[in-house]
Amino acid sequence: MRTRKRTLIPGETTFFPFQSKVLCTDRHLLNGHRSALLWFTGLSGSGKSTLAHALEERLFINGVRSYVLDGDNIRHGLNKDLGLSPEDRKENIRRIAEVAKLMVDAGILTFAAFIAPYRESRKFIRTLMAEMPYYECYMKCPLGACEARDPKGLYKKAKAGIINNMTGITAPYEEPEHPDLVIETDQLTIQEGVDTLISFLVEKNIITIKNEI
Repeated sequence: MRTRKRTLIPGETTFFPFQSKVLCTDRHLLNGHRSALLWFTGLSGSGKSTLAHALEERLFINGVRSYVLDGDNIRHGLNKDLGLSPEDRKENIRRIAEVAKLMVDAGILTFAAFIAPYRESRKFIRTLMAEMPYYECYMKCPLGACEARDPKGLYKKAKAGIINNMTGITAPYEEPEHPDLVIETDQLTIQEGVDTLISFLVEKNIITIKNEI
């Protein structure tokens, strides 16, 4: 006897989230620290990746499980199909935010180093992470200082017309209005910036100080 296929009602889904028996809080107990998402936003050259990776290294030495989602690395894999149009930039951030949420649920202290130039996208991240620890960290640095650093030569190429939609030059960067943490990266050394981030994580009860972390 054949089973008749049922036609889905509009809006009905065949996908149902599976609830793991291992909770995020269980992973926190195993790790000895909480998980959270710190989103490093700022202009290219403001020090997002530099500080995020330096923080990850310091935490690793002290037994804290953390991971950096880096803008350039993601563009070589997960988001290599996306360009720099406003629509693609928003999709880039949406995908990363969804990945970061999974990593936080897995108990990993996650750092996302992405320009995220639009307030709309950053609002989306905060809404998505509403039930999880999330902190917007603004790497504040004057455009002139970022251009002087220009570690990838992007500003030079943008001004030469080789690169289009360069944030800060031919595309906007909407400065955060209410970030959870501001680090003026042109005023601090890398070590001082990492010390500031460590203190912030301790203040938020994400980690505890061990061995003069």
